[in-house]
Amino acid sequence: MTKLLLPRKAVLCALIIVALGQPIALAQNGAKDHAAKIQEVLALAHKYRLFNGAALVAENGKVTYKGALGMADMEWGIPNAPDTKFRLGSITKQFTATLILQLVAQGKIKLDGKLSDYLPDYRKDIGDKVTIHQLLTHTSGIPSYTSLPGFFDNVSRNPYKVTEFVKKYASGDLEFEPGSTFRYNNSGYFLLGAIIEKVTGKSYEQALKENIFDPIGMKNTGYDHHGTILPKRAEGYVKTAEGYENAPYLDMSIPYAAGSLYSTVEDLYLWDQALYTDKILSAQSKELMYKPFLNEYAYGWAITNASFKINDQPVQIISHDGGINGFSTTIARFPKEKNLIVLLDNTGQGMNRLSETITRILYNQPYEPPKMSFVATLESTIKEKGVEAGIAQYRDLKAKQAATYDFSEPELNQLGYRLMQAGKLKEAVEIFKLNVEAYPQASNTYDSLAEAYMNLNERELAVTNYKKSLELNPKNTNAVDMLKRLETGPVTVDAKVFDTYVGEYQLAPNFVMRVFREGDKFMTQATGQPVVEIFAESETTFYPRVIPAKLIFVKDSEGKVTSLKLVQGGRETVGKKIK
Repeated sequence: MTKLLLPRKAVLCALIIVALGQPIALAQNGAKDHAAKIQEVLALAHKYRLFNGAALVAENGKVTYKGALGMADMEWGIPNAPDTKFRLGSITKQFTATLILQLVAQGKIKLDGKLSDYLPDYRKDIGDKVTIHQLLTHTSGIPSYTSLPGFFDNVSRNPYKVTEFVKKYASGDLEFEPGSTFRYNNSGYFLLGAIIEKVTGKSYEQALKENIFDPIGMKNTGYDHHGTILPKRAEGYVKTAEGYENAPYLDMSIPYAAGSLYSTVEDLYLWDQALYTDKILSAQSKELMYKPFLNEYAYGWAITNASFKINDQPVQIISHDGGINGFSTTIARFPKEKNLIVLLDNTGQGMNRLSETITRILYNQPYEPPKMSFVATLESTIKEKGVEAGIAQYRDLKAKQAATYDFSEPELNQLGYRLMQAGKLKEAVEIFKLNVEAYPQASNTYDSLAEAYMNLNERELAVTNYKKSLELNPKNTNAVDMLKRLETGPVTVDAKVFDTYVGEYQLAPNFVMRVFREGDKFMTQATGQPVVEIFAESETTFYPRVIPAKLIFVKDSEGKVTSLKLVQGGRETVGKKIK
């Protein structure tokens, strides 16, 4: 699931108690050295607030390290443990894909079968075009519901029945021709869950239990329900500059087959081991599941290679990450060597770099230990003393404390976007420029700088930087799309005409879009979101440069503006003018 970025209400945890888990179930010889290094890395990551959870690492199918750090419940001071239950987020998708492949093997579903074959009530114009294969590989073109405007603020707290949710939030107009493009999509896996229920006549939860969890012995894995008393369940938190906050509530009917499960590192080890047998899937089915398509995505798994080679041979990784309010997860399998990394975190932090470090330890490659993030420190300095002071502090830390702080490209990028979200566009530009200076060959640094210039309406500078980003990475489709928008240029609309559109438009019960003018600039702001400048495509259609969306103003027969249509992610949402 896509994570919620900014929580509305939360409780600060004033004191974080560290519980350093001891590595247990050590294997022999070199594995002991690996376990000690993994423990050292995880302890350092926890110290720097980069990891708070449980971890399990296996080599040659045997557990090398199993431990936990930090709190499962910060308010009650209950520590994490290897049997703590964490929400998995999108790791759920591999289990959904497995159920589908079981039904394929039974002849009840065809991978080239159409969506309408299994959900006959789904809209025909799309259901007759989209295949099961395309749903599995994120190539269906159906909009992802987690990308809909205002979705988390207005929908994610409410329970929904599967059929109701499919009709309302997983049936938007196609964003692209099915099969032509990869776009990560929670709607596709929600629909696969609905198909599983329709074909089996059982709930998704029951199908998982009977066909995967019970046969493997995964007794600490299941569909997470808020109301269930679930022993050893971790609470979810969000990291802030001051400490931690409780993660926003999410009704678990929303993630469903795209992200609803909970598990433990120990159960995910059982899952990994079962995939080396024919107990759950045949060899033929697993060959299908691991075959990558667009963007190296297969069926519920990403198929990639490690950043290094062993004896000039690539090291294949079958992996998936998960992110859901307050939780971040990763599972990485190395089939040739039967190695495994499972990291489950209940503070909502991405763990790709931590997983990469542990991978390097397993394969005796050089690695860098975790380092402290400077983002919160610099953000505070910029807020109090200005961006020049923040840049000076960055340079001082880099010169004197390079061994302590993380000066990688994503760090400054993160700071730049946090400044943008806070409306500090000029400050964000200076931080992105600093990142370009530090990483002149990184395509992403120029892409981010271009986006900031777009927000400032510095069209020529935005074009220059998008072109540079595209030069460094010809596959940067975002740069291609943005250059088309920039080079087309806006249409001129008289301010008096725009003034007839000024007002407030209600697109959902708690989601209002305000349209207004600042001098000669046309602006809009949605509930809980920053102010965005919009530009005219025609006299009635406007668009923000940095977001793939359109605002279309609707008039009645007398020429009076009555509503606004927001077109985004293949969906059209109508908002009545209320002011």
